[in-house]
Amino acid sequence: MTAPLPLVLRDTVTEADIEQVKRIVVSTGFFAEYEIDIAVELVEERLAKGEKSGYFFVFADRNGKTLGYSCYGPIACTENRFDLYWIAVDKEYQNEGVGKILLRGSEERIAALKGEKVYVETSSREEYLPTRSFYLRCGYRVDAEQKDFYKKGDNKVVLVKDVSV
Repeated sequence: MTAPLPLVLRDTVTEADIEQVKRIVVSTGFFAEYEIDIAVELVEERLAKGEKSGYFFVFADRNGKTLGYSCYGPIACTENRFDLYWIAVDKEYQNEGVGKILLRGSEERIAALKGEKVYVETSSREEYLPTRSFYLRCGYRVDAEQKDFYKKGDNKVVLVKDVSV
């Protein structure tokens, strides 16, 4: 058995990425319909406005197939602070290190843009424990927790990592 081809990271967003992002996000089985719509809208916004959209993407491709992606951007009214809006990996390729490669690629690009801190927001619900654990293993720390943010009993957990060079 031959080893899989290495991942290729790309920043260029194409029309085909609209369907790729939707396919990836749907495949996870994790997101509500409105969240899937938002993921697609961010790609469309980037295509329509370019960098002025404030949304930057990293796609992980292997052998012509997009396995996962991340979306990040500068936080308005801050200095050198960025949000990581999305990171998603096709369910078929999860637990192969694709997410870590995407996260590292995003952090490197943020640092190259003079970014100093990266913020991630997620839910406190039990099903998000693997998500929170992923970020903690990757050097993020819990910075804040806002009680009942999404709904009663569902807190917003904010994680942060310093990526300044």
